[in-house]
Formats: sequence, structure tokens, C-alpha cells
Amino acid sequence: MPEGILCIDKPQDWTSFDVVAKCRGITKCRKLGHGGTLDPMATGVLPLFFGRAVKAIDLMPSQEKRYVAGVRFGLTTDTQDITGKVLRQSDAPVTREALEAALETQRGNIRQLPPMYSAVWVDGKRLYDLARKGREVERPLREVTVHRLELLDFDPAERTCTIDVTCSKGTYIRTICHDLGEALGCGGVLESLRRTETLGFTESQCHTLEELREICQAGKLEEALLPVDAAFSQYGRVFLSPHQARMFCSGAVLDTRRVRHPDTTGPLRIYEGGGASRFLGLARVEPSTEELVIVKLFAPIQ
Repeated sequence: MPEGILCIDKPQDWTSFDVVAKCRGITKCRKLGHGGTLDPMATGVLPLFFGRAVKAIDLMPSQEKRYVAGVRFGLTTDTQDITGKVLRQSDAPVTREALEAALETQRGNIRQLPPMYSAVWVDGKRLYDLARKGREVERPLREVTVHRLELLDFDPAERTCTIDVTCSKGTYIRTICHDLGEALGCGGVLESLRRTETLGFTESQCHTLEELREICQAGKLEEALLPVDAAFSQYGRVFLSPHQARMFCSGAVLDTRRVRHPDTTGPLRIYEGGGASRFLGLARVEPSTEELVIVKLFAPIQ
């Protein structure tokens, strides 16, 4: 079974589940997950995790995401994007000075009201299920962080702009566009969206679905996959002897006084052997007991 990570450039009008289903068919791999859902209108980086690599999805050290978004002002819709039902329209002009001031309100730690057309759970129900029934309910504000928000271009005649956003997990780019429009007093919607980076992976590492098909037809899928430990390259490494590795994979406690390790309480990559070593999993040092505590195993017992 293939094991590792491969990034797909998600096509527009496909759901993330559509991409996973298509890739299962192309690769003949059933155990396959993705890191971070993209709306159908969005394109860009969709990391796929094959085999035991699916265990890494919730452990990725970088949860930041980066997007390039097109914004259209003068409209307000029920979905906060161009595909929704128009609720209000405005002919009010937008100036660069006013736009720059509005952008400042969306930088740093901000609070967002999740859109009704979203997958957020409220009282045991998805908001989008309630929205499709014509219902709107109260939902709590969510704190998110916009690390970087830059204006790439602006057309005052068309009242459109393109923004580059680096943000924390859970940030709604649609809501940034909506809130920009509210700050300007004319409304705003997301017109286009491309994810350029997520979980530490960038669009330069992406393959199209057609490229993936060609890779599989050539029998080179294993070569194309990134090893799972590449996702944790920022962590220090610990090398175990074959005996220690068997103990580790069996869940046995290892005394860190007998294992050379970096001086940190953060996660560590654990390997068997030296140069051509086998990645076993992630662990951390427990200072109170001086033990190596397993965070997640990725290798089977051998």
C-alpha cells in the first residue's frame, strides 16, 4: 500500500471529497485522507495523505494557510461569495484610501461571525443545513488570527481587488471579504479563491489530477510521494538501536538517560538506525520521569 503525502492542485467546481474519491480511483489506494477542506469554487493546495500517513493530518506542526482572493464590492450575498443569493447592492464608490483603512481592521487577532453557509456545528446541526432551510440562528463569534493581509491590486472603476492572506486555521476568507464590504459601507463578496499554502506545503509542490494519472500509469507513485517524516522536518531527531526500536514500537517505556536526544520538551522524530534509518513515529521527553513518551506511531512492529 502506498504511504506518504502528495499535494493536488484542486480544480474549480470540485469538492475536496470529489478529489479524494477521484484519487482513490486513480491510485487504487483506499486509505486516503486530505488536509483541509476547500470550497468547490476554490482551487489550490490540497494535501493528500496515503496509508499510515493519515495519522499525521492532525499533528502537522504548521496550521497556517495562505490564500489569494478576489473581492468584489457593491454586493452582499447570503453565502458571502459571488455564488450566493444577492441580498443588497450598492453603487457607492470605493477609494484606495478607504480600502486600506478597511484592510487594517482585518489584520491581527480578529473575531469573525461564522457564515450561515458553513460547516460549523450549532446545537448539534450544521449551519449550512439550517441555511438551506431558510433559517438563521445565533452563533458565537470565533477568534482567529490574520498574520498577513496585503493588497495585490485594486480597480476602483470595477470596484474589485485582489488580496494575499496568511491566516490561522478556521479563518473564513469569505467573511474577511464580507467584513471589508461592511467597513466600506457598500458590501463585499468573495469572487475567486486560490489556496497557495497549507500545512507547510506550497503550490509549487502540487500535481494536477492528470499528472497524478500519468505518474500512476508509469508506476512511479511511490517515487512521487513525500515521506511522512518530511512533514515534521522542523522537529529534532532521535536514533534508536534495533532493540530500542522494537521496544518503542511495542509501547515500552524508554529511559531517556540511555537515549541521546535534543534538549527539548517538544515533539521529536524517532528513527531506527543511523543513515538509512526507518521513521518510527513522534515522541516527547517527559522531564518528571525522564521517559520517552510516544505521541504517535507510524511504523508497524517488525
